[in-house]
Amino acid sequence: QVQLVESGGGLVQTGGSLRLSCAASGRTFNNYAMGWFRQAPGKERDFVAAMRWSVGSTYYADSVKGRFTISRDNAKNAVYLQMNSLKPEDTAVYYCAAGIYMSSAPHSYDYWGQGTQVTVSS
Repeated sequence: QVQLVESGGGLVQTGGSLRLSCAASGRTFNNYAMGWFRQAPGKERDFVAAMRWSVGSTYYADSVKGRFTISRDNAKNAVYLQMNSLKPEDTAVYYCAAGIYMSSAPHSYDYWGQGTQVTVSS
C-alpha cells in the first residue's frame, strides 16, 4: 500500500546542516498531515515537526523551533526537513509519518518510513 522512504541522513559536525527527504508513493497525501519524528537509542520516539499537506500549516517541537523547517513539494509527493545549527543532542534516527491529523503524538500517524540516521559530532 502506502510507502514512505526517508533519505538524506548522515554525519555532520556541530553547527552544520542536513536536509532530509521523505518520498511518498502508492497513494495521494493531499489531505493528510505529515510528520517528522526522531528516536535516539534507549529513548522514546519524539515529535520533531509536522504540517498539513494541503495548506502548509506547520507545528514544531520547542527543541527544534528556529533551527528546523518542514516543507513539501506537492508535485513530487515529498516532504522535507531542513535542519540547521545542528547539535549533538539532535543525533537520532529520523522517521517521516503520515496520518489524518496534525499531531505531536506518534500513535496519531498511520504510515511510517524506515528511518534515516543523523549523527552530529561535537
